Amino acid sequence: MTARADRFAELSRMQEARREIQRQLDRINRQITRRMTAFIPQLKPRHSFFRRGKAPEPSAFLERYRAQLAALTTERQPEIDALSRKLARQDQAIAALRDRLGCPECEPTEPRRESRSTAREQTP
Repeated sequence: MTARADRFAELSRMQEARREIQRQLDRINRQITRRMTAFIPQLKPRHSFFRRGKAPEPSAFLERYRAQLAALTTERQPEIDALSRKLARQDQAIAALRDRLGCPECEPTEPRRESRSTAREQTP
């Protein structure tokens, strides 16, 4: 392989590693969402207040929801921060490699070569 092809292969590996880190962050967000969805029935007010003539306060549910969400997020925050820092470093490394390759928006695939029949058709 040529040096340019090696760099494209390296770029491809770096992009795949970045996608994996992004998938991990997305997985954490889905886990938090799933836990909050499962926790919603426990956050609803008891109906005993309403039976006594006092309606439940509408903002109380949101306060309990936000408090629980903050607790779950705080629990996973060190992991989220570490993955976010790693993702930022990978973005910088990918941008630097693209600059070295001389094509800021280049894809890891090699440019397509023209077939011989296409080249012959273009000659007058």
